[in-house]
Amino acid sequence: MARHLVAIGQLIDEDPTEALAHALAARRLAARIAAVREAVGLAAYHAGEWQTAVAELRTYHRMTGLQSHLAVLADCERALGRPERAIDLFRGADREKLDRAVAVELLIVAAGARGDLGQKDAAVAMLQVPELTGDAPEPWTIRLRYAYADALLAGGRREEAREWFSRAAELDVEGETDAAERLLELDGVMIEGDDADEVEDEVEDFTAGPGAPGAVSVRPDTELVDEDSLDGADAESERDGANDGADGARAESGLPTSEAGDSDPTDAKAQRPAGESGDAVDGDQAGSRR
Repeated sequence: MARHLVAIGQLIDEDPTEALAHALAARRLAARIAAVREAVGLAAYHAGEWQTAVAELRTYHRMTGLQSHLAVLADCERALGRPERAIDLFRGADREKLDRAVAVELLIVAAGARGDLGQKDAAVAMLQVPELTGDAPEPWTIRLRYAYADALLAGGRREEAREWFSRAAELDVEGETDAAERLLELDGVMIEGDDADEVEDEVEDFTAGPGAPGAVSVRPDTELVDEDSLDGADAESERDGANDGADGARAESGLPTSEAGDSDPTDAKAQRPAGESGDAVDGDQAGSRR
């Protein structure tokens, strides 16, 4: 079982189908171990097996009492064509008890679900939270800013979208999103030559829709077993068994220890964090592909 878990960790990004095969093999050996059910759920999500991902992650949550993969569950519901359920997951979450990163990722997915329903202004309003303009950037700040920029663009607010793609790109030094490329597109700059197709293939499109691998930043709650612990894990596995409107949307987007802001964060003078430039130079891991 432990060897299968190690294989999942090694393959999930490069070959999610094979990772899922290892996860299912681990489940046959140790279906009562929560970490195994979590691994199956995450592997299924990356492999595009949405129903399996939903079933396994719900089982994991029941077994552990945790709610750490609500954003993944909501994204699966979007991929299954059920954006209303994604919004219901967001509404029903006890966001005071959620890890801040999970809460932000869930917010991003829920805003994307609003966009799926054609509620573009509501999607923008949901993302107008204090975390969007925090003075100290967090790991999820890039994804949140990217998602906000994309929601603005979908709503026809091109200049504001450019500002927020720029602010996402300033922080996105690792190329987590394609904020820089989106910014160039808005400026009318086209990438020419043989490398253009490679760029399009390699850059993840965070707005392509729900369910794309990496659309939600995911990591297991339990670290995968390392090779030194295989013998002990094998022994353990044998023992365990073979809202409708922009105002309502803004109000419902509250995150732990904060409430949605009443002011529009696109007001650069009022909201720009100290020391942050507006020049184009970031974008749940949220912007999400949404």
